[in-house]
Amino acid sequence: MITLFKNIEYLATFDSKKTEIKNAYIVVNDNVIEEVGNGEYTGNYDRVVNCDSMLIIPGFVNTHHHFYQSLFRNVKGAQDSKLFDWLVFLYEKWKHIDEQAVYYSTLTSIYEMMLTGVTTTTDHLYLYPYGKNSLFDAEIEAAKRTGVRFHPTRGSMSLSKKDGGLPPDSVVQSESEILKESERVIKEYHDPSKYSMLRVALAPCSPFSVTPDLMRETVKLAEKYDVLLHTHLAETMDEEEYCLEKFGKRPVDLMEELGWLNPRVWFAHLVYLSDEDIEKLSKADVGMAHCPSSNMRLGSGIAPVSRMKGKIRIGIAVDGSASNDTNNFFMEVRLAMLLQRVKYGADAISARDVLEMATIGGARVLRMDDYIGSIEPGKAADFIGIRLDKLSLAGCLNDPVSSIVFCDPEKADLVVINGSIKVWNGEIVGEDLREIINKHNGISEKLVNME
Repeated sequence: MITLFKNIEYLATFDSKKTEIKNAYIVVNDNVIEEVGNGEYTGNYDRVVNCDSMLIIPGFVNTHHHFYQSLFRNVKGAQDSKLFDWLVFLYEKWKHIDEQAVYYSTLTSIYEMMLTGVTTTTDHLYLYPYGKNSLFDAEIEAAKRTGVRFHPTRGSMSLSKKDGGLPPDSVVQSESEILKESERVIKEYHDPSKYSMLRVALAPCSPFSVTPDLMRETVKLAEKYDVLLHTHLAETMDEEEYCLEKFGKRPVDLMEELGWLNPRVWFAHLVYLSDEDIEKLSKADVGMAHCPSSNMRLGSGIAPVSRMKGKIRIGIAVDGSASNDTNNFFMEVRLAMLLQRVKYGADAISARDVLEMATIGGARVLRMDDYIGSIEPGKAADFIGIRLDKLSLAGCLNDPVSSIVFCDPEKADLVVINGSIKVWNGEIVGEDLREIINKHNGISEKLVNME
């Protein structure tokens, strides 16, 4: 089916030439962009979508998350804690999650992100309490229901409190089981083809929750199946002190020793970095998921994104909803700009810089930029529309593109994923969100009050 998206007031493609077009159109053939132009389209089409008064940009790519944490937002006892204390408290709540909890938290997280412009997301599911390996399968099932383009990571924790780690015994697994399950989910779910809707990466949780041996073995498995690698790194000073005490190395140096400085890797956070660290990361061609809200919420610090811009692949992420308490990607993009300006000055980073990180930048981080991240012929039809005639954008349209960073777009009015319209007039198409919200709240209340 050929679909014409016409009367686009302003189109920002984020292609290599940074093309921006007034009075534009996009022609989509099934799930692939066939033509982009301005004025009237004179070719044939099967259906038309009127995008009058809309700004169209590529869909956002969320590069780090923990969906299950949507069940644990704003929990008393963790509201004012820094990372390690926050983790120790919440592990005792998280150990009770099951397949139903993961299913509904996945729906909630994805739909909230979708309403704020996300068309592709990853997730870092590293928690499998009491050996519940089917949690990963429940997450896949829910993501398929939403229609999002999904790149989940099979996370892992093997180092419990008794072995010098942070997690309790109830949420860790043996390394043999982790590797076996990692191989299983790659074989069952990973689709490496172009326009793939589902790819899988491997993601040991952090230097303080797995052993060096598991980190090395995971690299070998990723190389065997040609998949990506992901983990948290350099998020807090506590982590740096832990690595120095335990391994005699700072986090980036430890990753180098373990074989984790390579092009299939992307790290979440990267807050505490020296100039030497940045050069090592740049030479290794690693990627970064920048998580501004989470780093602010936990008091972790401000990642030196302005210093890394142009040196490594950078995407933006909402991070887990227990350290962010929203899944609002527009908010994340805005904070990514404002935080750098607080630290480095008003000219440190522009609105278009952070939008580039949120779109083609995220696609590069996930190694999917051959088919998503920009609006141009041959790319998948993943794009979003924001109406420019809404109250919150009144008076800011001298530059429509930057308006959605400097001002408040509230939510996306149109979301297209793989050629399918998933959001129209700011509402999820074909889904009863009230049923999902009620179910989600019921599960959350039960889990939060469990001991």
